[in-house]
Amino acid sequence: MKKAIVYASTTGNTEKMAQAIAEGAKASGAEVLLATADSADEAEVLASDVLILGSPAMGDEILEDSVEEFFTKIEGSLNSKKVAIFGSYDWGDGQWLRDWAERIKNAGANLVNDEGLKGHLEPDDECLAECKKLGEIA
Repeated sequence: MKKAIVYASTTGNTEKMAQAIAEGAKASGAEVLLATADSADEAEVLASDVLILGSPAMGDEILEDSVEEFFTKIEGSLNSKKVAIFGSYDWGDGQWLRDWAERIKNAGANLVNDEGLKGHLEPDDECLAECKKLGEIA
């Protein structure tokens, strides 16, 4: 099984989450593709069995620009794909993940983690453990 983890990180918090997810995915025996949204190859990501996408909350709780651009490119190809989402935030309540989850569901994908996995600021040990678990089960 191949799991693609594509993310953006502006302060390093979402990157730490992505690395923990990759750790969990590798522990499950999966082949892991870990890439930033601005360098990920769309075809390679879409060829994966599972897509795990991450973005920090930006501005008024929206996706980071490179994630928005990457996601827009693959959005029309997500039908029946297994997808999970995650990200970090400073303020707000996770609206950016709920909005993203809705877009993923509308694209026909199978969203593994209903409203996504969110971490407040720098991920603590509990958050990183949840990330590893997501990598294992997604």
